[in-house]
Amino acid sequence: MEFAPIFTIAAKEFHDRMRNRWVLAVALVFTVFSLVIAYFGGAQQGTVGFRSIEFTIASLVSLVIYLIPLIALLLGFDAIVGERERGSLDLLLALPITRLELLLGKYLGLAVALTVSTVAGFGLVAVLLFKHMSGAGLYHYAGFMLSSVLLGLAFLSLAVLLSVLARDRTRASGLAIATWFFFVLVFDLLVLGLLVATGGQFAGDAFAWLLLLNPADVFRILNVFSLEDVRTLYGLASVVPTSLGSPAIMGGVMLLWIAVPLILANWRFKP
Repeated sequence: MEFAPIFTIAAKEFHDRMRNRWVLAVALVFTVFSLVIAYFGGAQQGTVGFRSIEFTIASLVSLVIYLIPLIALLLGFDAIVGERERGSLDLLLALPITRLELLLGKYLGLAVALTVSTVAGFGLVAVLLFKHMSGAGLYHYAGFMLSSVLLGLAFLSLAVLLSVLARDRTRASGLAIATWFFFVLVFDLLVLGLLVATGGQFAGDAFAWLLLLNPADVFRILNVFSLEDVRTLYGLASVVPTSLGSPAIMGGVMLLWIAVPLILANWRFKP
């Protein structure tokens, strides 16, 4: 495997996103939504203004779980199938480049674009709220930003896998939306339904391990367990063992969610 063609393709993908202002648009979306949540998230309780970094992160976690997976899936769903429909995939593979190099180059370029937009959007919020944050608050917010990037990269990996499996862009886009619905809306309902149907017998460690099958839940555990007050508020302390809530373990699980779909995509990649 040669790194030069990977970086060349990655640079092209990133520059394409910069040229059409995709990165700027997504960064602005993150910034606006984050500021609205930070200052008006407590309006229902009759409070307006920045309350605490714990409350802000807890509110942003809910936003990120809905927004970043959707953005990542829409960003990557046509990475491969789009080239196939345009007839350029065979041309690319005719060059001195392997399928793995092409796949990694596409993914890396999209990943850099998604990472830059995420860090820029949430980083600007950190600058604007800097005077309200303590050292510990900045540390937790930095961890939130890092985990948000990992969540986006995990769903981008899923998007690339769908792009390899789909026969055309229409099917790929449908699969991307279905994937978002499943992991963000349906999965937790199925798990809770299983918990209720078994009369609570499925609680405990088994329930916690099931949550690892959803990168959105891994992201939620990773952030909520780092804040004591928020962990109690979410009620995760009663269903997720403390050892499983370790940032190192959850970070490792998120890395698996990034790597495994890419491995499967490389295995199934055909011109």
